[in-house]
Amino acid sequence: MKSAVETLNPTRVKLTVEVPFEELKPSLDAAYQKIARQISVPGFRRGKVPARVIDQRVGREAVLGEAVNDALPKLYVQALQDNDLTPLSQPELDLDDFEDGADLSFSAELDVKPKITLPDYEGIDAEVDDIGVDDDAVDEQLEALRERFGSLNPVERAAADGDFVTIDLSAAKEGEPIEEAQAAGVSYQVGRGTMLEGLDETLMGMSAGDEQTFASTLIGGEFKDQSVDVTVKVAAVKEQELPDLHDEFAQTASEFDSLDELKADIRDRLTRGARLEQASAARDAVLAKLLSMVEIPLPEAAVGVELQSRRDSINQQLAYAGMTESDYLESESQTEDDFAKELDQRVRDAMAAQFLLDDIAVAEGMSVDETELTQHLLRRAEQSGQSPEDYVKHMVEHNHIAEMVAEVRRGKALAHIVESATVKDASGDVIELKSLQPDGTYAEPTEPSPRHTDDAAEEGTSDNATRRPVDAAADF
Repeated sequence: MKSAVETLNPTRVKLTVEVPFEELKPSLDAAYQKIARQISVPGFRRGKVPARVIDQRVGREAVLGEAVNDALPKLYVQALQDNDLTPLSQPELDLDDFEDGADLSFSAELDVKPKITLPDYEGIDAEVDDIGVDDDAVDEQLEALRERFGSLNPVERAAADGDFVTIDLSAAKEGEPIEEAQAAGVSYQVGRGTMLEGLDETLMGMSAGDEQTFASTLIGGEFKDQSVDVTVKVAAVKEQELPDLHDEFAQTASEFDSLDELKADIRDRLTRGARLEQASAARDAVLAKLLSMVEIPLPEAAVGVELQSRRDSINQQLAYAGMTESDYLESESQTEDDFAKELDQRVRDAMAAQFLLDDIAVAEGMSVDETELTQHLLRRAEQSGQSPEDYVKHMVEHNHIAEMVAEVRRGKALAHIVESATVKDASGDVIELKSLQPDGTYAEPTEPSPRHTDDAAEEGTSDNATRRPVDAAADF
């Protein structure tokens, strides 16, 4: 078989293939066998009908057609491999007239992964924001802890801001109750602002047994965005009593003996969380810098397919949350045009990153072992809310394992780039990423043996490749 490639543009090619007739013999034999199993000829067992009889009964032309249909997919895949092409679209096939005994010729136009000239990705410079945990952040965590250990005590007075009330709600339109807008025994904190517009203002000053009606707008259901009358009846008013902050509270709410120790632990946990967020920002900043260093042409058809897939996924998630795209845009104070542009850019950046990181992984000779793949599948299963067994079964049945392997390789490639980068915070201090652990602590420095270092370089991996936070979220 001979094949040639004509580049139509940086992401589209025309593949021309010529196959000598004798190379079609396996497909011809398979065609005769298939037809022999499908027809009944007196004097011959099914499946044992000779080729000459099939030619007489069915026709040589039908056999050749079956053989070509069998051979084309294999020949196309072989031509892709021979020319190192990664397809990004279904091919537009053009088959030349085929005669018995003649060579088979066909062409295919398709979108392909672009050829990329890799930039110098070692030692990239990037900058991220400073991290800091102030007293207000610690106090906020302490206040949340106090609320967890607080108590609700009934009071014989009108509800005030911060009180908890037990209420019944009933909405009506022009005097007719709205069936899906009825609720009883609802616990709500006055002033939280998480329910109906106007509810907080109405509840202020109401006591147990009081009932009032106010105008509001429903956010869902048949009467969404319509003005309705809402009747609220207060069944109980409770005041939240919070424990005082002292050493005894620290002993009750934690394993620490003093309030100072508890505060120090909260500050340490917040700091570790901030380090992980900073590491994620560093990864994003390095990737953005890397993408700015190279021109990567993208096939518009593939971009369009991915863009539609993203939109469908977003709309599905919004539907689960009981929202429409319009609701979401309104909540984000974003126009449809702005949303479309932002989504388009995200799709293009993600696709360009995939192409680039794939090539870097190849250049670095990176591979994926079974442990790394298993860890990735477990993480994906957790993110999807499925059991590991169900998730892996789905991936295998739908032939997605190769995609999972590619995701792991890209993550390792990006981790390699990030760890070789010089990332500084806004204050000019270098961020230490290599020793940052998934819990936000720093590992003690170790000196690997020379042989271990050489082996890791040859494999394009390191012991920490699947454990560091710069690695964990690099899924494309």
